[in-house]
Amino acid sequence: MMLSNEVIFFTVFLIGIFAILAFDLGILNPKSHVVSFKEAAGWTCVWFTLSMLFYVFLRHYGHIIHGVSTVDELINLSNLYSHKLSFEGMDWEEGKKLYNRHTAFQYLTGFFIEYSLSADNLFVILLIFKSFGVQKKHYKIILMWGIIGAVVMRFIFIFAGAALIQQFHWILYVFGAFLIYSGFKILFSEHKKKDEISPEDHPMVKWVGKYFAIFPKNIKNYFAFRHPEKKKTYVTPLFIVLLVVEFSDLIFAVDSVPAIFSVTRDPYIVFFANIFAILGLRSLFFLLANVVNLFHYLGYGLGTLLIFIGSKLLFEEWYASIGLTTVVSLYIILGILGTSILLSLIFPLKKEEANGAEPN
Repeated sequence: MMLSNEVIFFTVFLIGIFAILAFDLGILNPKSHVVSFKEAAGWTCVWFTLSMLFYVFLRHYGHIIHGVSTVDELINLSNLYSHKLSFEGMDWEEGKKLYNRHTAFQYLTGFFIEYSLSADNLFVILLIFKSFGVQKKHYKIILMWGIIGAVVMRFIFIFAGAALIQQFHWILYVFGAFLIYSGFKILFSEHKKKDEISPEDHPMVKWVGKYFAIFPKNIKNYFAFRHPEKKKTYVTPLFIVLLVVEFSDLIFAVDSVPAIFSVTRDPYIVFFANIFAILGLRSLFFLLANVVNLFHYLGYGLGTLLIFIGSKLLFEEWYASIGLTTVVSLYIILGILGTSILLSLIFPLKKEEANGAEPN
């Protein structure tokens, strides 16, 4: 049986991504070291540049992903993923340009949604590291495996979600209502944000303690090891931190994956936007770790963003009737995020507040 165009493109994409990821995350040389600002800034630029280059690729060759080559195939694809595009009277070249332009903007909008939601995830990971007393030299190894786990989880979430949406369209309304609820929850709880996590009360810690033998201290950068004298396998505190980080990403995926389905129903575009957003997460973490408190209004921006995205899912037809296209949505999303960042810079935290919230 011949492989489909989607499978071939998807396989090549993953091979290329994981090849670059091997160098970024240090899989080929996973020694523990404190990641410098220069190294973090360099890799942040690399991943953001790759994300934008992929937008350029979609802008000109997006049709290659699904292997379409006729206007009729474009129409079928548009109907399948609810693109709401009209190809009436167009030849192949005109239809291809319209489809590629639309797909590229869907990817770009989804990328910025995921990238912005990742910023809140960064703050949570920082709190996890602080609360568990993780040394900075161990940040890299935890984030390396954490991001690999996140890629796998997003793959499952996205394609399972797409399959469910194809069968049960009403799930989109559930997604929309949940996103609006999450947005209001963020808005009304932002000022009550705790700056620490209690390790002993975390459900993941209790679960690990129930099923695994925990060694009281870290051994190099191992997640588990076999004690030579006791002849017993132990998990280290780093393993527990890794599971807590994965658990936090699972929670964030519940918000972020439905959010991007407000932009496109194409699971491949959803996956590409998700992957490029989270692959730059590690380097972005080290870049923002020491300046995260500068953007203290970002949480309010993310709450507003989720409410807007949720309303798009609930009132999709009405938004379409007033001309709220993908491009307009992109401008609104960038405007919400830009405003929250600008307000943070115009009205900075008082010194005592900033110092009290400053991470270790």
